[in-house]
Amino acid sequence: MSNPVFQHAVLIGKHQAAGVTRTLAEIAGWLADQGVEPLVEQQTALLCDLPGYASASLHDLGREATGDLVAIVVGGDGTMLGAARQLAPWGVPLMGINSGRLGFITDIAESQWRGALGAMLQGHFEREQRAVLAGQVLRDGEPIYDGIAINDVVVNRSGATGLVELRVDVDGRAMYAQRADGLIVATPTGSTAYAMSAGGPILHPSLPGLVLVPIAAHTLSNRPIVLPDQVRIDIEVASRSDIGVNFDMQHFADLLGGDHIRLQIAPYRAVFLHPPGWSYFSTLRKKLRWHEILGADD
Repeated sequence: MSNPVFQHAVLIGKHQAAGVTRTLAEIAGWLADQGVEPLVEQQTALLCDLPGYASASLHDLGREATGDLVAIVVGGDGTMLGAARQLAPWGVPLMGINSGRLGFITDIAESQWRGALGAMLQGHFEREQRAVLAGQVLRDGEPIYDGIAINDVVVNRSGATGLVELRVDVDGRAMYAQRADGLIVATPTGSTAYAMSAGGPILHPSLPGLVLVPIAAHTLSNRPIVLPDQVRIDIEVASRSDIGVNFDMQHFADLLGGDHIRLQIAPYRAVFLHPPGWSYFSTLRKKLRWHEILGADD
């Protein structure tokens, strides 16, 4: 390969997936043959047998990146989201090879990685930026947790019974109070995840918006609502116990009555690289099993 656009590639794998070590080893050897230095993410290196390659944490790699680093993720969307959360603040782009099930954002078939990566490392790719949701949990006005999400932040009950009581403000103005099983605040990327299963709309990833979706609201008039992405959302917990908050389904801790979750779009974006000819609508047709459009290529 002549003059690849990236000089270094960090490999990240879902170590529980069958065959992932073999795939990672094949990709690493292939990258070296193409003149790209393969690196291995620290946790992947610990859990997969990939001797002979340098390893480092994604934080350290991102902090030291100079624009010639790309991340190659082998796994499902969960693995991709975990890597994106760590690399988004540094602007490191990600390519996803799908060894999972749905694969909304890991869109390179595992059987086709050589052809796809060969073209993409030569600069033939679709570059896409996705919004990142930044959040903070406040107790008695003091921050006790900071987190980010590519998909969504979910406030819901952690016990088996009972409703969650929440008050929601937007830019300091009261929007509503609700009693429900919980509330999802989703980015356009997350609109096809939990928010969709709870009855929310699909947002195209280029839209500058956020969707709030109640989970099994006690009042049927509490409907999903789409907000502009410049707003600040404050969620106050009015219930007393058995409530938790999740950032991309990464559980934080149980919340107390009076706690606040403050959310707004981060000043940076997650960068995903897709194979040439990639189409968001093609992804929806395949993953949601929509009827194919007559005459469509895929």
